[in-house]
Amino acid sequence: MTFVQLIECRTGRLEELDRLMDDWLRRTDGRRTATHAVVGRDRADASHVVEVVEFASYEDARRNSDLPETERVFRDLAALCDERPRFTGLDVVRDERLAEPVVRRFFEALGSAGELPPLNDLLDEDVHSRDPMNPQDTVGLDHARAEFRMWRAAFDFAFTVEDVFAEGDRACARWSWRGTHRGDFLGIAPTGRQVAMTGMTLFRFGTAGKITELWWQHDQLGLMQQLGALDELER
Repeated sequence: MTFVQLIECRTGRLEELDRLMDDWLRRTDGRRTATHAVVGRDRADASHVVEVVEFASYEDARRNSDLPETERVFRDLAALCDERPRFTGLDVVRDERLAEPVVRRFFEALGSAGELPPLNDLLDEDVHSRDPMNPQDTVGLDHARAEFRMWRAAFDFAFTVEDVFAEGDRACARWSWRGTHRGDFLGIAPTGRQVAMTGMTLFRFGTAGKITELWWQHDQLGLMQQLGALDELER
């Protein structure tokens, strides 16, 4: 179970606090067990500083506390604070990574049967899509939909999302793709072949929670080879 530790203190010496934490990271030399840490300053009270530290488990947090450098950094931290720091340990009982469901819904929509969904609940009106198969970016929801329709007209396909990693306003998905070549694709007449491809897509989200940018990377050479487009070149 994920464990989160809140460390609260009052200090007007935030720059010194930053240097202290940087020094501790150097001294622990990769032995720190935290997976994520955020330091925030209260907008209503600039002396109120909170650090949120995430661990994979309570046991990992204990191992972090047992590092000899931890006791020293606590003493130095206390010296920078106006009052004794306060620690709160939390077992995480609900963890929603809001970008991941949007990413998964996006790939499901691309491979859905029937008419392509509007996608306006997922993509920003001014979305930018960057695909190495295109010489220029695809800009705008209507143009992005046209690009997706081109793929759907050429293949009956589905995505399998293998992994999604999210941080800040960005998410990255690793996916596999399988399809049947049913229509014209870049001048290649339908072959009926079963084809497969792997790739990754990087997403950036806007303030409304919609996707504003996409960067595609996929095995386009392998796809063209499976379609027989390279046969003449290989002879």
